[in-house]
Amino acid sequence: MKIAVIGTGYVGLVTAAGLAEFGHTVIGTDKDSEKIEQISRGTAPIYEPGLDELLKRNLAKGTLTFTADVDGAIRDAGVIFVCVGTPQDESGRADMSQVEGVSRTIAQNLNGYKVIVEKSTVPVKTSDWIKRIITLYRKGDTPFDVASNPEFLREGSAVSDFLEPDRIIVGVESDRARDILVRIYKKFGDRVVVTNIDTAELIKHASNSFLALKISYINMISDLCEKTAADVEQVAFGMGRDPRIGKEFLSAGLGYGGSCFPKDIKALTKIGEDMGVNMDLLKEADRVNHKRTAVFVDKVKRALWILKDKRIAVLGLAFKPETDDIREASSIKIIRELIKEGSVLRLYDPKAMDNMKEVFPGSPQVVYCEDPFQAALDANALLVITEWAEFRTLDLARIKDIMANPIIVDGRNMFEPGSVRKLGFEYYSVGRK
Repeated sequence: MKIAVIGTGYVGLVTAAGLAEFGHTVIGTDKDSEKIEQISRGTAPIYEPGLDELLKRNLAKGTLTFTADVDGAIRDAGVIFVCVGTPQDESGRADMSQVEGVSRTIAQNLNGYKVIVEKSTVPVKTSDWIKRIITLYRKGDTPFDVASNPEFLREGSAVSDFLEPDRIIVGVESDRARDILVRIYKKFGDRVVVTNIDTAELIKHASNSFLALKISYINMISDLCEKTAADVEQVAFGMGRDPRIGKEFLSAGLGYGGSCFPKDIKALTKIGEDMGVNMDLLKEADRVNHKRTAVFVDKVKRALWILKDKRIAVLGLAFKPETDDIREASSIKIIRELIKEGSVLRLYDPKAMDNMKEVFPGSPQVVYCEDPFQAALDANALLVITEWAEFRTLDLARIKDIMANPIIVDGRNMFEPGSVRKLGFEYYSVGRK
């Protein structure tokens, strides 16, 4: 297959490199020529484990190339994956202007039958609009098909998610498009699930919104645990042993963030409301999630009473480990509240500090540190915001010795309460005594 991938953001890069790894000839394209030059050297503009190696390997093999000539890439390819952004407004409605722009560009360069594949997360019925735009702007009556192939990439494990997926959803409306997409993913056999296009478009939003529901649910249960002698981790373990429920996404903490769950639950809510469906269940899950940072800041206040002029170490800035992504990260909301309270913050994250400096530039009140120990030096409290693996193995005895007050407020339940308290810490976690 000769495939063009339009858009070299997070989804587009992983998709282009992954399809090349499957043996297809792939052209990744984007109007940003500087980004194209960087990627062509085998260096991704984002941090994602294994992505640079995947890029370099397939660039060296010649199965993967990148170009800023979007028109030429479209003309050369038989299958076009659309991986452009679909940002949303406050109501959750997606801005589809980039998808429309790409559709017009495809129409103007339609020089033979092509399959146009929605890879971006889009509202159900988007395929109808793509077909309409291409039909309006194409020259002549060159045939084409539109298909949906939603991505299910988790930041921090996107490469393995693409190379070894648990399922591949393909939404089509013709046998010809179905055969082409099944051939692209032929190595995965019955993991390829073929549906109509509306179903495929809806599966992505439905999946992420359901996982967000699970996270908000266990966080609600954690609040109940804190009013009783129950331990939320044991509750989650007991629930997760039921195969109908499963153990995944039952970790109580600061809630969900990133570019998918917050966006997708709002998007599905708006889609449903626009079609006259009551979506109150999703609204409540989102409301519970928004409350998590306020609940956490209240714990910090209970531990320190007055936050003004208190020196606070913050470990973890990314919305989850193994990424430098801070979109919708709990850390941003928490830092913002602590700044308002007049705290002096000492921040550390293994990968996300450069991105966070764009939000909170260094200042007397916000200091970026080289490691957790520099952050904890003379601190009145240490906050754990992101569950990076390196934090689990911290030398807590050393941390205690260098802190002004041995207080840990753990938003991710990283440590065993009894062990930490034996070291002499005051320890506050989520849903546990």
